[in-house]
Amino acid sequence: MTIPLRSLQPASPLDEADIDRIVEAFYARVRSDEMLAPIFDGAIHDWPVHLGDLKAFWSSVMFTSGRYKGRPMPAHIRHAASITPAALERWLALWRETTDELVAPAAARALQEKATRIAESLSLGINFYRNRLEAGR
Repeated sequence: MTIPLRSLQPASPLDEADIDRIVEAFYARVRSDEMLAPIFDGAIHDWPVHLGDLKAFWSSVMFTSGRYKGRPMPAHIRHAASITPAALERWLALWRETTDELVAPAAARALQEKATRIAESLSLGINFYRNRLEAGR
């Protein structure tokens, strides 16, 4: 089943199989990336489960499927020391490369826009957390 993205005019088809392919390819790159691999290796202990969660997350983000039931901010706060602006930018660069290669340009742009907003949200949340820690010292 192909679900058109509502935010694109004209609609660009993207489906669950695309999400699965993108997540698998992207995190294969992350796991071999010099900067990101150590961060993720220290945080993820069961990759098959995590990839399933990420597929559900991106399905929920792109299709409002409601498949993802987690809370990403607390999970990322636990690793706040490792999630630097440079690491987020590298994550976004790999995401852009992967989506550009695997889906049509309009769909890639939509995925990239969502990823940029997610990275901004994570950055804001992590900075808020860091500021609270510093204020409590």
